[in-house]
Amino acid sequence: MTAIKHALQRDIFTPNDERLLSIVNVCKAGKKKRNCFLCATVTTERPVQVNVVKVKKSDKGDFYKRQTAWALRDLAVVDAKDAVKENPEFDLHFDKVYKWVASSTVEKNTFISCIWKLNQRYLRKKIDFINVSSQLLEESVPSGENQSVAGGDEEAVDEYQELNAREEQDIEIMMEGCEYAISNAEAFAEKLSRELQVLDGANIQSIMASEKQVNILMKLLDEALKEVDQIEMKLSSYEEMLQSVKEQMDQISESNHLIHLSNTNNVKLLSEIEFLVNHMDLAKGHVKALQEGDLTSSRGIEACTNAADALLQCMNVALRPGHDMLHAVKEQQQRFSDLREQFARRLASHLNSVFVQQGHDQSSTLAQHSVELTLPNHHPFHRDLLRYAKLMEWLKNTDYGKYEGLTKNYMDYLSRLYEREIKDFFEVAKIKMTGTTKEGKKFATLPRKESAVKQETESLHGSSGKLTGSTSSLNKLSVQSSGNRRSQSSSLLDMGNMSASDLDVADRTKFDKIFEQVLSELEPLCLAEQDFISKFFKLQQHQSIPGTTTNEAEEMDGGILSRSYTSGGPQTISSEKDMIRQMMTKIFRCIEPELNNLIALGDKIDSFNSLYMLVKMSHHVWTAQNVDPASFLSTTLGNVLVTVKRNFDKCISNQMKQMDEVKISKKSKVGILPFVAEFEEFAGLAESIFKNAERRGDLDKAYIKLIRAVFVSVEKVANESQKTPRDVVMMENFHHIFATLSRLKISCLESEKKEAKQKYTDHLQSYVIYSLGQPLEKLNHFFEGVEARVAQGIREEEVSYQLAFNKQELRKVIKEYPGKEVKKGLDNLYKKVDKHLCEEENLLQVVWHSMQDEFIRQYKHFEGLIARCYPGSGITMEFTIQDILDYCSSIAQSH
Repeated sequence: MTAIKHALQRDIFTPNDERLLSIVNVCKAGKKKRNCFLCATVTTERPVQVNVVKVKKSDKGDFYKRQTAWALRDLAVVDAKDAVKENPEFDLHFDKVYKWVASSTVEKNTFISCIWKLNQRYLRKKIDFINVSSQLLEESVPSGENQSVAGGDEEAVDEYQELNAREEQDIEIMMEGCEYAISNAEAFAEKLSRELQVLDGANIQSIMASEKQVNILMKLLDEALKEVDQIEMKLSSYEEMLQSVKEQMDQISESNHLIHLSNTNNVKLLSEIEFLVNHMDLAKGHVKALQEGDLTSSRGIEACTNAADALLQCMNVALRPGHDMLHAVKEQQQRFSDLREQFARRLASHLNSVFVQQGHDQSSTLAQHSVELTLPNHHPFHRDLLRYAKLMEWLKNTDYGKYEGLTKNYMDYLSRLYEREIKDFFEVAKIKMTGTTKEGKKFATLPRKESAVKQETESLHGSSGKLTGSTSSLNKLSVQSSGNRRSQSSSLLDMGNMSASDLDVADRTKFDKIFEQVLSELEPLCLAEQDFISKFFKLQQHQSIPGTTTNEAEEMDGGILSRSYTSGGPQTISSEKDMIRQMMTKIFRCIEPELNNLIALGDKIDSFNSLYMLVKMSHHVWTAQNVDPASFLSTTLGNVLVTVKRNFDKCISNQMKQMDEVKISKKSKVGILPFVAEFEEFAGLAESIFKNAERRGDLDKAYIKLIRAVFVSVEKVANESQKTPRDVVMMENFHHIFATLSRLKISCLESEKKEAKQKYTDHLQSYVIYSLGQPLEKLNHFFEGVEARVAQGIREEEVSYQLAFNKQELRKVIKEYPGKEVKKGLDNLYKKVDKHLCEEENLLQVVWHSMQDEFIRQYKHFEGLIARCYPGSGITMEFTIQDILDYCSSIAQSH
């Protein structure tokens, strides 16, 4: 109740310039027990107003608010129900009757007594107290107030003195004679000056008139001189008589020296006694504070702190040689030791109870955080405990054993409290991560055990532990049937353009936000606790204790204090900075395993989540290291970052492994390979995640490994392909890779982009030459024979004289290839190419245009041979280059 009263005074009444005198915990009679507080208050300003205030706990938070206030002057009746038996019920009659039930009879009686005293002191109105014990209605007016009023009156009397009758009469006469004095002060002052001069002249004349008396005075002076002469004669005789006493006086002088020496010794002794009294005397108020001081109120804590400092000064006073042999000093030192031991024991017991009490209060607020991804705020707990920081420093300097015990108890208790909070927090995070499946199923939003989350996760993604999301799509693509191959390839192309499906993007974005929120909640929690530990236990975060070493430190029970005992007391071996880190490790021992479990869950949900985690964790580690590289937070996040980096490397390795294991259908054309689309998805996602990230170098290394594996796997699949020509597999996939790298503009893959373009160009040309072949086969064989004769040494213009290659044979071969046949051959070629190429890459027109150029090149070659070998013969092909262009265009448009 004291803590509640202190909180109400601080939060509600102090801002309104009111003072809380009494409080009772009540609820309305006959209704559901919704507790509230009735408070008796007075204002700090005059005239004093007395109120009865109803205070209720807010529904939205853990704070109190002022609900209703009644003036005490409006109170008519106080009915306590029963003056003999204990009864918690009572009624207050204001504008209507309010029926209350107090939490205890003692609180009710205390509150009614306070109401009666306030009425007697400030109001003195007729309030009927019914069924109230006469013992409660005892008037108690503070004597200090009366004394203060009386003292003020006496002081006022001393300052003010009444005029006597003579002075009153003179002032009245003067004022009557000078009526203008008030209106004309200068004239009044001038008149007083003239009257004063007249009085001075009268005095001088009076003195001159007393010459006779002066003569008498002179005679008396002469007689006095005669008496003086007689006295001098007697003194001379006395001096002669004192000559005989001189020797006696010398002896007395020697005695005075001894007396002076004795006095000097007495002064020194007094100084020593005063030193001991001044430095080893503890005030009674300090002794009472150490023995009985209130350790719950701010005023009591301040009094105990001052008393503890005074006791420490008395115990640490530098005694002079011989002081420790005095019996009184020994007794005083023993008394100080008993006081120190008694107060240290009482302080340790109280702080331990505060730890437990604050734990219960903190546990009561855990429910409201159970469904929200937030950690409870410990600031009120820290704020209340920091009031004892100076006392903790005193305990550390005077009784290190109890200080260490408090430290250990704090760690043991806080570790359990934080473990509950952090585990519940991480359970909520896991639920949110796995809250929506791809089939739209929802999980419960209440915290559950980690095993339940794992079971649900396995039920979602399979017990085999294979990655879902991006990797599962690869397995699906590898087993597509030939019937729906084109539609699947089209969807794969769409996926490449989008970087992921809409659902995957939403899931990954949700995971990224949850993971960032987890880290953002953990950081301030750890920093606030570390700052509190350094302040409360008086440990320096950035300095080491002089004369200590860190090599010999040994962790004890979670690593609190490593030390060796000497005759002078406990000697700390590890630095205070290491001590803070050891305490933080003990208190937050569950953070690192919980983070690792959360990371494992995220990696199991989707292997690409490791990219988000690597970026977020790297940023938070970089931030923590800038604050303090050796802090607990920096060390813990650094350890977790190693796990995240390992998962990232595992994700890359799995993708490379799946490239080696990919299988293609023998009955359908290959098209864009699954791992090529997967690389596009990975690169697009990675570029969006690693934009301006600290760990860009890790991604660049992963890019190099993946792209080289993609190149090798494309060539492997192209060599194994039976349905689709090798050049088509190489051409389409390297074109897709080149387009992806050109769009993403990844600087570390510039050489791979050029290589992909070169491979695409080479295999395009190779496929065109192979597929086109010799569309005019007989004509081609004829001119091969012509070129062979020329190679044997026959002149080109003489080839026509050869029997097998004369003009007649040439005309016969040309007639076999009219325009209609040529167009039909080209149409068949177009259909063949269309069967080989996939729709998603859309390279058909590019390949067809290249074949058109190659065919025209062959046509020009044949025309050149005819012009050189058969000059003037007038022999020409039955179709022209324009016909070829028309055939190709017509075929492309018809399909």
